[in-house]
Amino acid sequence: MDKQTVIDVDNACYMPVFARYPLVLSHGEGPYVYDNEGRKYIDFLAGIAVNVLGHAHPKLVAAVAEQAGKLIHCSNLYYTEAQATLARTLVTASGLGKVFIGNSGAEANEGAIKLARKYGKAIQADKVQIITAEQSFHGRTLATLTATAQPKYQQGYEPLPGGFTHVPFNDITALEALISDKTCAVMLEPIQGEGGVNLPDPDYFNKVRALCDKYGALLILDEIQTGVGRTGRMFAYEHLGITPDIVTLAKGLAGGVPIGAFIATDKAAAAFGPGDHGSTFGGNPLACAAANAVLDTIQAEQLLANAREMGGYLMARLNQLREKYPALISEVRGQGLIVAAKLTQPGRDIVNSCMHQGAIINCTAGDVLRFVPPLIINKGHVDELTAILDKTLAAVQL
Repeated sequence: MDKQTVIDVDNACYMPVFARYPLVLSHGEGPYVYDNEGRKYIDFLAGIAVNVLGHAHPKLVAAVAEQAGKLIHCSNLYYTEAQATLARTLVTASGLGKVFIGNSGAEANEGAIKLARKYGKAIQADKVQIITAEQSFHGRTLATLTATAQPKYQQGYEPLPGGFTHVPFNDITALEALISDKTCAVMLEPIQGEGGVNLPDPDYFNKVRALCDKYGALLILDEIQTGVGRTGRMFAYEHLGITPDIVTLAKGLAGGVPIGAFIATDKAAAAFGPGDHGSTFGGNPLACAAANAVLDTIQAEQLLANAREMGGYLMARLNQLREKYPALISEVRGQGLIVAAKLTQPGRDIVNSCMHQGAIINCTAGDVLRFVPPLIINKGHVDELTAILDKTLAAVQL
């Protein structure tokens, strides 16, 4: 189908839940994608922090093809080597105790919420409160939507599940005033991604950890966006000097194959028994084989170090643009390869202009340009992206 036919068919048949750009993508290679009219784009969105190895990475392609030729799916009533290998890798890397593998970030967070509730109620019947942060994003199921604490995502879905309360992110005084013996969990993102790439103060999470310990509450860290090397460490909490009770993963874990996971301490995981949680497709051999290939490649190609180096270089280049266009960019912030440029105006037109010039980026929170490229990028790719952004900002400033 040609471009317009694809768009017309989609508009006629697909539920209208996405504000799509008029771009029909056909294939990718490395940090580039191509549309069905042959145009090439440098991809600094990476499926929203998903394609950590870029597109069509040969090791990931080979792992998926090999597993597809053996066994794509079997019930979790049986064991598979791919799932056991992934479970061991995640438990070892996290320093936690047990893992459950699902299909998405929302599922991972939903499972973490269920585990926290089961854990809390085993201590006392009313230990069910879950505290989350304003401007967070945890998913689009009813429970994770409630945890998300952004009214724009919740409107029209009331009544929402009970037991969730919200505090401003990075405000330890507000959390201290709300947490109690009835709190079963505090659920936070180490860096708020959808909320605008918001970073905490250096000592914030140490104080959160102390409060959770004081009141016997679990600390859940949503690393759907920040995990799997995005910040230059396998987990963002490694930068914070703390260990959570539960951590959730998805996005980059299988490099584009749908997957999600939550990992918990042995103490927290013991709240679950047979039948307490499950998934038909979760932990299927295909997704686990993809995840194993991703994790092996991150280590073999030293992509954690590359994320740290390229993240620093990207922030330096963006800060040069901030100095050049102070009326348009007010701040550059981030860690590793989750980076943002805070604008003084809405960002959608800038995103559109960059796309027309061959660069895919993203605007979140209305006025924040977000850059979450593949972890394989080099300085040349950063220069290519920032040259396009420079040209776009120059035109906007006129």
